[in-house]
Amino acid sequence: MLQHHERMDGSGYPAGLSKEAILLEARIMAVADVVEAIASHRPYRAAIGLDGALEEVSRNSGILYDADVADACIRLFYEKGFKLE
Repeated sequence: MLQHHERMDGSGYPAGLSKEAILLEARIMAVADVVEAIASHRPYRAAIGLDGALEEVSRNSGILYDADVADACIRLFYEKGFKLE
């Protein structure tokens, strides 16, 4: 998906799209991508963990990430018991 690095405030790439110009599917993928990237181990750093990932999403909800998508993601983990495996 080309738009999953776009951000709600227009600070993303490749086109600097903002708000509703970003497809809903891309807004969902953006949150999923950042949660997975922060929570998981990378060759250049240790995993930060799920709590750190969800804190990033919460802190930037409505700024970088769609507020409704961020809220749904946070609820999946904290209220519905969803887990990354």
